[in-house]
Formats: sequence, structure tokens, C-alpha cells
Amino acid sequence: MEGKEIRKGGSFLWEEISSQEIFTSEDFTEEHKLIIKTAEDFIENEVLPHMEEIEHKDFELTIKLMRMAGKLGFLGADIDEEYGGDPLGKIGSLLINEYTAPGASFALTMGAHTGIGTMPIVFFGTKSQKEKYLPSLATGEKIGAYALTEPMAGSDAMAIATKATLSDDGKYYLLSGEKQFITNAGFADIIIIYAKVDGDKFTAFIVEKNFEGVSIGEEEKKMGIRGSSTANVILDEAKVPVENVLFEIGKGHTVAFNILDLGRFKLGGGATGGAKKAIEVAVKYAKERVQFGKPICQFGLIKHKLAEMAIKTYIAESITYRTGGLIDKILTTVDINAEDSGRQTAKCISEYSVECSITKVYCSEVLDYVADETLQIHGGYGYTEEYPAEQIYRDSRINRIFEGTNEINRLIIPGWLMRRALKGEIPFLSVVQKLFGELPTIEPVSPSTEDGHLGYQKKLVDMAKKIALLTTGAAGQKYGKEIIEEQEVLGFLSEIIIETYAMESGLLRALKSIESSGIEASKIKINMAKVYINDAMKRIDDYASQVFAAMEKEDTLHTQLGVLRKLSGLIPINTVEGRRNIADRIIEVERYIC
Repeated sequence: MEGKEIRKGGSFLWEEISSQEIFTSEDFTEEHKLIIKTAEDFIENEVLPHMEEIEHKDFELTIKLMRMAGKLGFLGADIDEEYGGDPLGKIGSLLINEYTAPGASFALTMGAHTGIGTMPIVFFGTKSQKEKYLPSLATGEKIGAYALTEPMAGSDAMAIATKATLSDDGKYYLLSGEKQFITNAGFADIIIIYAKVDGDKFTAFIVEKNFEGVSIGEEEKKMGIRGSSTANVILDEAKVPVENVLFEIGKGHTVAFNILDLGRFKLGGGATGGAKKAIEVAVKYAKERVQFGKPICQFGLIKHKLAEMAIKTYIAESITYRTGGLIDKILTTVDINAEDSGRQTAKCISEYSVECSITKVYCSEVLDYVADETLQIHGGYGYTEEYPAEQIYRDSRINRIFEGTNEINRLIIPGWLMRRALKGEIPFLSVVQKLFGELPTIEPVSPSTEDGHLGYQKKLVDMAKKIALLTTGAAGQKYGKEIIEEQEVLGFLSEIIIETYAMESGLLRALKSIESSGIEASKIKINMAKVYINDAMKRIDDYASQVFAAMEKEDTLHTQLGVLRKLSGLIPINTVEGRRNIADRIIEVERYIC
């Protein structure tokens, strides 16, 4: 990536981004490629042959595999060498998430351990806490878990009922309450648990399974990811040493929210890897399944499905590694020798809360879409356990709930921008006011012979940014602080912002490929960007229309819609031909390719 400039989170909405500035999958180093090869070999040789045992909760096998993963360096990728880790950068740890994704339930076990089970200590632990716990977490000798959710407090994390009271001798906090749906609970040794000190100070604790007063409930019977452990953690005046308070009393929300940002963007890697695996399963079946005298992959509607699956996966991959590149770049500003380097790292990642939430929402929904179409291509066979489509379908669904539901993340995206704008931390308001002044002179865009490759698509992305600014600015003016109660409007605004980031990510990646590899080598990326942007502009027009219709009536509405039509005007491309070309290449190689 060129340039040293650290961009503000959300600034893609008002700044022009160079294609050379973003990180893409084509930028992987030799070290990155080695990580990919090692992860693929591990899953292929050690995990996939034992999927049946894993699915039936052979936790002894799971723990054995975790220790193997530890020896390969997968569990210590985000832990400093000083504490037994082997740091690989955020792109490196993202690659581990993506390329272990075919391991299904085991990949979830590993992801929960390395992410929410370990990173709170990495970011917020004291030196002594890190020395005590991180080396064993890095090797897999100890397994980590994270316990925030409660029976009456899911998305509303601050409403937890678990209490922590200081013991009479001042040596322990006594934790009482129950945590629900805790991944890895059945075999975790170290659990990050949240409780309210004195009933109101939201605080994080490092809790060991063998502490007095800690017990584990029965395993949940789940729709998917059946091979992972999910159970309740029960705290009956659990004795937690005072030195196991994580960060500060009353600052647990800082720990929780920063960890979720990291988890959201890393989920993008896992979802992208899962989508690629599903495409491979789907296309191989479509080539083998003969109906009406020929393989079903030769039928137009099946080609449409395969192409759309690949296009969405291309965009998901582009979003994920673009976000990873932003995070890796800002982390170069961290003083790794500072005592608070972990907290600096967490703060840097939080700069891209919007991008992390976009990555989580978009990629989890792409995986669900691809899983659903994989099952559909299999027809009735896809509904049976005999074929892998059935498990892919079941396992995919949880990702829209993990790391904050997609509904919560959709509220975060515009809400975060508005809060930072009101604090003067980003120039959002001044940019919106400038746009309002320019609206009377803005004209619709159209293709031109002077555009060059993807020039028209770049114009459309610029218009999408203007629509995002216009609608978000208008909603902010209309509702003010009360906009928090207008969740439907916030949802539509979020969709516009998500699509804008998605369009630009796919476009910039294709442009970067053209610059580095030429037109011929970039044909599929060009086709994918064109088709996606063509369809996304129609969706953005619809979302924006619904925002304006919710806010205004009659003449004012007609005026706003007239302005919108100028911004969203589109000369459509031949998406049928574009998708056929993409599908033909996917069918030829029998896997995702771009």
C-alpha cells in the first residue's frame, strides 16, 4: 500500500481513495502465502478427516487439535513474542480465520479462543496478567472463552445482572450470576467474565474454571456449529482474586466494545472463507448433476446463481482485506514498547468501528446467501445430511448473531458517524453542508469514451457517496438527537453506507489489478465490479427513496426525490452477459476465482 496517511474511520464517504492505497488479496506477501498453505494443510490433513467426531462433540479431540494449532503458531498470531506469541499482523491473523473456516465447528472454537477469549488480556491486561495467562493461551495448553451474554441481556450488554461484591478481607470479588450461550464453555480454562461491581460498575474479570463457585451448565442443542461447545457459565459467589480485575473497575464497557470491533472484522475473514468453500461444493455438484440431458451448470439460472455467489464473495473479500489493511496501517503508530501498547492497539482498531461493523454485516450475509444458494443448487439432496450443503447451511446462520447482531451493527454504523460529527472529530457536517450547496448544479452521470476502464463505475461510486451524505445529513437535520428512535431510517441509512463501501472496495481492487496486472488478467474482477455496482445503485436508490418518504410529504418529498434521481441515474449494463462470463470461469476451475 502506498502512502503513510492514516485516514479517519468513515472518511471513505467524503474522501477520494486511491486504488494503490488499499490492501487487497493480490498484495499477499510470501509470509502470507505460507500462512495460507499451513492453514490449508492443517485443515485438510488434521481436521476434515475427523469432522464426524468433532460434530458429535469429541472435545478431547478438539483440545488435541487446538494444541496442534498452537504449535503451528495459529493461537499466538496476535500475542507478543514476550508472552509466547508469534505476531503475524492483523492480515496474518485474518488469513488464519479465512483459511481455517472449512473446519466449521473447530474453526469456531479456535476463533473464539484467539479472539474474544484471548484479546481482552492482550489489550487490557497488566504485565503480570499477561505473563500468567498469555503463554498458555498461545500454545493451547489453556483454552479461552468470553462470557458477556445473559438470559435477560443479549444485545443490551450494559443490562447484565451478574454482580461482583468485594469480600470482607478485600482479597476477592465474589461473582454471582449466570452467563448464557458461551462458546468453548465446556472445556475452557480461562474465561473473561463481565459483572457489575456493587451493582452498577460494569467490570471485566479474568476467571479460571477451577475457581471456587464456578460451574458449567449442560451443552446447548444447537441448529448448527454442533461440534463447538456452547453452555452456560454459572457463578455462585465465585471467588475471583482482586488482581484478576481486567483493566479498571467500571471500565468493562471499554474492554467489551473494543474486543467486538476486532471480532467483527475477523469474522469477515471466516465468512469469506466459508463462502469460498460453499462455492466449490456448489459448482462441483452442478457439474456432476445431469438433468434434461446435460449438467445443470450449463443452465442459465444456475449460471446466474454461481456468478452472483462469486460476485458477492469477491466484494466480501475486498471489504475484509481493505479493512484489515486500514487496521494494519494505523497500528504502525502504536509504541510496541509502551506499557499500554495493548490499549493503544485497541484504540487504533476502534477508529474503524464503522468499517468493522460493515465488514461483519456484509460478509455474514454473503455467507448466508451463498450457503442458501448452495443448498438450492443441490435441490432435494441439499436438504439431506448425506451432502455437505446441509451442514454449510446450518453452520452459516450463527454469524448474523455473533459479535453483536446485524441489527445492532446496522444501528452502530450511522450512529457512530453522527456522534463523531457532533463532537467535531470528523468533518462530516461541513462536508454535508457543502454538498447541500452544490445540489442545484449537480447533473446525472453517464458513460463517456473518455472514461477509461471502469471510469463510469467510478462516477457511480462518487454519486453513491453523495447519496449517503445527503440522506444521512437530511435525517440528522430532521430528527436531531431523536434519530435514535427512528431505527427503520437508521437501517436504510446503514444499507446505503454499506453498499457504498462495498462498491468502492470492489472497484478499487479491480482498478489496482488493472494497474498491476493488465486488462486481460483483470477481466473477471472488472466484470464483477461492473455487475455489482450496476445492481447496487438500484438498491441505493430504493433505500434513499424510503428514507425521504419516511421524513417528508408532497412537494418537499417530490423535490428531494428529483434530486435523488439526478444522483442515482443509471445507464444499465448487460448483466446477463457479465454473469455468464463469470460463471463460465468458475465452472472451468471448479472453485471461486476472481
